[in-house]
Amino acid sequence: MTRYSLSAGVCLIVLFLLCQSCGHKTNALKKGKYSADSLTMVVDESLQPIVDQELYVFKALETKSRPKVIYAPENDAVNLLLADSVRMALISRELSPQEKQVLKSRNLVTIVNRFAVDAIAIIVNKASNDTTITVSEVKKMLNGQARQDKNIIFDNPNSGLVRYLKAFSGNKELKQKNIFSLKSNKDVIKYVSQHPNSIGIVGFPWLNDPDKDYADAVDNIKIVGVRNDTAKNASPDYFTPSQTTLALKQYPLTRDLYIVNSTGNMSLGMKFEVFMRGERGQLIVLKSGILPDNIPDRQINIVK
Repeated sequence: MTRYSLSAGVCLIVLFLLCQSCGHKTNALKKGKYSADSLTMVVDESLQPIVDQELYVFKALETKSRPKVIYAPENDAVNLLLADSVRMALISRELSPQEKQVLKSRNLVTIVNRFAVDAIAIIVNKASNDTTITVSEVKKMLNGQARQDKNIIFDNPNSGLVRYLKAFSGNKELKQKNIFSLKSNKDVIKYVSQHPNSIGIVGFPWLNDPDKDYADAVDNIKIVGVRNDTAKNASPDYFTPSQTTLALKQYPLTRDLYIVNSTGNMSLGMKFEVFMRGERGQLIVLKSGILPDNIPDRQINIVK
């Protein structure tokens, strides 16, 4: 089965741009002297494939820095931030007014910026006859009103993905008899690859360039096309997640990814945020298969 990744042409462009930029410091990082070279941040574990790649490149460029990451379910990540155990979090939602007030009460200036648009993928076993589904059917499925013949599988019940599914379905709890949670996106992919009578819901980056621990499982699943039949002037077409369908807002199951930063202007946390939201960091997001918050411009001069 073909991996769900960028086309060869796009990959070559990304690699070219990365190589072009590797010899230059981001302008924002040149300014000023950062006051610390250590950082502990918490990250929603569903974002691990992207953040691992970001950290790998960042630490290679900033050899004296010592960023550390805690991967945790989104609920736990936010609680660590509010308890002042960490000052930086990468999550799939903005903070609520109450959460912002907690940080403000500690005299912390908190900056929240989007760095990418993620896709939620619906996957089935390669042997399954299911190839398409509508938004209405997804909502009914999550509310126990459809697909009772299938087991619906998702990751940790405290994850940002499950919070998204609750909001999407309009249901405070997902406790139907055929809906189950596992520990991680990786576990969901493995389960679906082994059980034809299952439907999995995972973050799209987990299907791109999988590590050897579950690469065989990715080869034994397929992504279901989704049609947004609830939208005004709804398209009759079904779409699978890709950077094109995300950019054109054709694929309906999406979520924004945010950096929540209370580390201060001259901290290593700010340095890492500048990297992630700058050219190199956004190219890494691009390579992961989802949509960067901003795609760096590339000027081409044609000499006649």
